[in-house]
Amino acid sequence: MTQGLIYAFLLDGQGGAKALSWQQVKNWHAEQGELWLHLDYSQYEVKEWLFHESGLDISVAETLLSSESRPRCQSYAEDLLMAWRGINPNPTSDPDDMVAVRMWRDNKRLISTLKRDLQAINDVVLRLERGSGPLTLGELVIELADRMVWEISSVVEKFDDAMGDLEARVLESKQLVLRTELGNLRRQVIALRRYLSPQKEALMRLTMEKLAWIDSDDRILLREVVDRVTRALEDLEAIRERAMVAQEELQNRISEELNNRMYVLSIITAVFLPLGFLTGLLGINVGGIPGAENPQAFRYFIWIIIGLIVAQIMFFKWKRWF
Repeated sequence: MTQGLIYAFLLDGQGGAKALSWQQVKNWHAEQGELWLHLDYSQYEVKEWLFHESGLDISVAETLLSSESRPRCQSYAEDLLMAWRGINPNPTSDPDDMVAVRMWRDNKRLISTLKRDLQAINDVVLRLERGSGPLTLGELVIELADRMVWEISSVVEKFDDAMGDLEARVLESKQLVLRTELGNLRRQVIALRRYLSPQKEALMRLTMEKLAWIDSDDRILLREVVDRVTRALEDLEAIRERAMVAQEELQNRISEELNNRMYVLSIITAVFLPLGFLTGLLGINVGGIPGAENPQAFRYFIWIIIGLIVAQIMFFKWKRWF
């Protein structure tokens, strides 16, 4: 298997790691040190290895190969199965289109699987290559969680800025296009909260698990990660509520503008209704129309219409209709 192998690192315990080939991975044993194996689960070779050669329980292998997974954390004695979500680094993708990563941590081995690229993993790999990465697999798991949460927090900050901009535009403008933008923002916030809430629960579960490879310092770092996830969730909830208020304000402004236009049309209709009645009455083609033989009759009729319009306007103002 070479196509499905993304990374294989043997940690040196000093912040660095040695990249391994697939043949070296197959020859690896626990006495050599801690191994991180990062795989593309969409490849057929990965599926065959996980089911038949990895030594994993079939239920664990199926979870690592699942295309859809809710963030969670489940312990098996000293082993741990984790499923998290991270931000899609593709600039053409929506932030709510999150990348699923699944991890299995057993005796000196970490197996992680995904299909699409994840920036948090790339950052950790870069640190390992520079010799400033995590010292143990426990630290590696925590750093991955930390970086994913930081990326989510940065997206939440962008949502907050976008919401502030939309709020300002709602107060200054009456554009109908803002309804679409507000709707899209609310959709992205809701989708992000959908995965972030269970991810918070999974991280909290990890802090409470009594695992030998997670020491007290690691638990402190994990609690900090959980706190950041909590703040991100609170910010998302605030953004969602602000978006609802902004949408209501925009709808009120649009309704007010529509009502004003209908009001103007109603006034115009009220002014021209009697005029239309008079012109229709005098336009019938029968005998006896007043002024039919008088050459000044049309001029008089125009003055009557003008006087009627002025009288109507004065009446509307007296009634305070405008």
